Amino acid sequence: MRPLFSIFNVLGLVLLGLSALAYRVVQEPPAAPKAPLLELAAQQSVPVTLFFSDVQVRGYVKQLRDVQVTQNDPVQLAQAAIRSWAAGPLKSGAVAAVPKGSAAPMVMLRGEHFVVDLPASYAALNYGVAGERMLLCSLTRTLLEQRGKDVMFLVNGKNADTLLGHADLHAPYAREDCADE
Repeated sequence: MRPLFSIFNVLGLVLLGLSALAYRVVQEPPAAPKAPLLELAAQQSVPVTLFFSDVQVRGYVKQLRDVQVTQNDPVQLAQAAIRSWAAGPLKSGAVAAVPKGSAAPMVMLRGEHFVVDLPASYAALNYGVAGERMLLCSLTRTLLEQRGKDVMFLVNGKNADTLLGHADLHAPYAREDCADE
């Protein structure tokens, strides 16, 4: 007669118990993860100077406005200023460079050089020489008021010869190019 508790029988019983335990652990549903604690970045108000056209489309009208940004990052600040510029002036005596409800251009910064991607809808505006210059220069002066050396323009993400057929977009615009006349 063979012994009931032989080494193989004991090892087999231990393995059977461990496999039953492992099966039970695997079948349990996982613990619900805890929701992460999200902290929304606090908005801070930063004053910016915006430039609009005067009624005769010959000069600039400055307007100080507070824009809301989450970080005092130059690109975020520039983008917030341009969104506010696209919304138009708040006071009378100034004219918006683009029609109300127009999309704001996208702003990028490369070192000291701004790159502004104008929406395709801007190329369909029916402006003359003065209107096109005012659009480009009011944007340029608004951006360069905070920082930067010059502004290069793209139209719908691509290099363009001109926006409306009057102004040359090959060279960047600097403060001197948009000085009061």
